[in-house]
Amino acid sequence: MDYRHYSFTKKELAGLAAGYLLLDGAVSFLFYRSWIAFVLLLPGWIWYLRRKREERQKCRVRRLGSQFLTGIQAVSNALAAGYSVENAFGQAQEELQKVYGEGEAVREYSVINAQLSLNRTLEELLTDLAERSGQEDIESFAEVFAAARRSGGDLMVIIRNTVSSISQKEETRQEIQVCIAAKKMEHKVMSVVPLFILAYVGAASPGFLDVMYHNLAGVIIMSACLAVYGMAWSLGNYLVEIEV
Repeated sequence: MDYRHYSFTKKELAGLAAGYLLLDGAVSFLFYRSWIAFVLLLPGWIWYLRRKREERQKCRVRRLGSQFLTGIQAVSNALAAGYSVENAFGQAQEELQKVYGEGEAVREYSVINAQLSLNRTLEELLTDLAERSGQEDIESFAEVFAAARRSGGDLMVIIRNTVSSISQKEETRQEIQVCIAAKKMEHKVMSVVPLFILAYVGAASPGFLDVMYHNLAGVIIMSACLAVYGMAWSLGNYLVEIEV
């Protein structure tokens, strides 16, 4: 599996399509009250689908990285207990299955162990995973592991040090996510507030906003408001997305 690209299932596509049609309908009604606007906004589905694909691809890569870290920690523990490197990866797979049941890393460790039985080298398999993962930590581990194998270094010490370095990075990432979790929730809430305000004014004072619809000046003003709303939403997303 190439983790750098994400493919939707039919069920996911159906759910996303329903969600976009609902969003398109809400925006068209609240800002324009026009079926023409609904039709004109339909091409936005391409942008919406691309964004959702990027979000899910990043989420899958983060999940793979977190699970892989658990796996190499298990590898390090198995090496300390006296297992060979190849057998240590077998032990890591069992530990991952206990912790996650099914998951990206469980599948990858299973593939690695199956390929090892076919006499493929561990360096080759880890390099292949690193290329497919698009995950910086996995790429770093594969490079360090391959270099250690070539140089004949102490694998147990090298893997332990690499695990420690990646673990510190993961802890920092989690601490940042905890710190900004409230801000992310605030951003989500504030993103829907303008829509609720328009809906509330329209329901509480029928006719109050009629002057903004079905005329050129109103369309221009509402379009400007929608553009500002979109830019504010994009800026908020940019500010709460912090990569480590």
